[in-house]
Amino acid sequence: MKNYILETCVDSILSSIEAEKGGASRVELCSNLVIGGVSPSLSLFRQVRKYTGLKVRVLLRPRYGDYCYNQYEFEELKEQVEMFREEGADGVVVGILNPDGTLNLEQLAELKQAAGSMETALHRAFDVCLDPLSALEQAIELQYDTILTGGQALSAWTGRDMLKILHQKSAGRIEILAAGGICRNVIEKLVPYTGICSYHMSGKTEIESAMTYRKPGASMGLPERDEYKLLKTDSTQIQSAVEFLRSYSD
Repeated sequence: MKNYILETCVDSILSSIEAEKGGASRVELCSNLVIGGVSPSLSLFRQVRKYTGLKVRVLLRPRYGDYCYNQYEFEELKEQVEMFREEGADGVVVGILNPDGTLNLEQLAELKQAAGSMETALHRAFDVCLDPLSALEQAIELQYDTILTGGQALSAWTGRDMLKILHQKSAGRIEILAAGGICRNVIEKLVPYTGICSYHMSGKTEIESAMTYRKPGASMGLPERDEYKLLKTDSTQIQSAVEFLRSYSD
């Protein structure tokens, strides 16, 4: 393995700084990672550019939920692609499905064209598509650069057999970026098993809110989460994964 990629998924400036400190190759920038990530604000992108020297791919997802978008949502996505292209993003991460689970090739082609010279990645909509091997060939034909995937499973280790197949079938024509529960321990097992050298992880840890006053019986956050427990990237987790990938590539 001569080259490796360790991409960190971040939704704040602090996490971006931690990713850079840990040696990440690039970041996927989003907002609200706690719900799987949606499109970030332009101001957040500008702050990441201001405080880090990282390569930035921007996740573009208009809402939480499925990946079958109406025309208004698609127009929003396309405008966001154009906006971040003009702003100087290195890439965008998108995904759109038809109601039958196939890739929406027409809309994905439009987004590819709108991206211009930016890199384009197909996000984990791929993991809920009908036929991953057909979708792999279609993404290559569309000239996308990356497929972000857990092997059609919640975690990359669970989806390891599909990841191995995708890596073999891709034959270097597109980057297979393994995602889902990625940490150093998982990477150590996936690299020899799948041959994949590109990994996507948040490296998140839980930190306490700075709030000392906490109103009992009132919550504005997700009902299943304590809103005074915040998530951020931990540079030591990123560094540990990077160190293994470096040692493996030597």
